[in-house]
Amino acid sequence: MILISACLTGLKVRYNGTDSLDERIQKLVLENKAVTVCPELMGGFSTPREPAEIIGGDGEDVLDGKAIVVEKSGRDVTELYIKGAYATLQKALELGATMVVLKEYSPSCGSAMIYNGDFDGTKLVGAGVTTALLRRNNIVVFSEEDVSNLLAEI
Repeated sequence: MILISACLTGLKVRYNGTDSLDERIQKLVLENKAVTVCPELMGGFSTPREPAEIIGGDGEDVLDGKAIVVEKSGRDVTELYIKGAYATLQKALELGATMVVLKEYSPSCGSAMIYNGDFDGTKLVGAGVTTALLRRNNIVVFSEEDVSNLLAEI
């Protein structure tokens, strides 16, 4: 089984109430090869919500207590991101998922790049909180940008 960011399947769960539909990814859910997750909603957020970015590092640093996740207004939402990451890990373990496709650039789901914490659109190399936790537990994480690699493996 594969877990997939709900926004990639057309569900309007992104921070601004939109989706990031990728029909190739949505097809995996429609074929019962994948199940959707949204770490932010699982952590206690609603849609829409204020944008958030990691300050002081990446998801690895958040898990190690060296960085925080803050909303644009400055509210520290680190604990909600950590809660969502652990809920996603639990779901992956329950389903026996060995692969996960998450939304690139998200402070939760980014797998190669995230925003830099200045809320100015600048990206940097790093993983989101959920991606970091899943990888620590030997679960392979792809982004929608790597979906061709994923489709070749299934």
